[in-house]
Amino acid sequence: MAKMSSATETERCIESLIAIFQKYAVKDGNSSKLSKTEFLTFMNKELAAFTKNQKDPGVLDRMMEKLDTNSDGQLDFQEFLNLIGGLAIACHELFLKSSHFQK
Repeated sequence: MAKMSSATETERCIESLIAIFQKYAVKDGNSSKLSKTEFLTFMNKELAAFTKNQKDPGVLDRMMEKLDTNSDGQLDFQEFLNLIGGLAIACHELFLKSSHFQK
């Protein structure tokens, strides 16, 4: 019998994103979408540093509205990934700027 190789770091990251989405989406019984309440809970727990640094109390509501591309009042996994991707891009750009200044 062939030995199964362990998951790569990228595969583990993908599994983590799915698990985190499921962790919050399942709270209201619909594990395929994040309700607004589930989104706010996710943001406050998983992205607390970002949330706490916002001076505008309506920023999360506007984020939810912008991410909700099909306007159903919930975030499906693709819409959730748009959030994660946007945050990753912003973090990467900050990394590039900071590493550029360090040279």
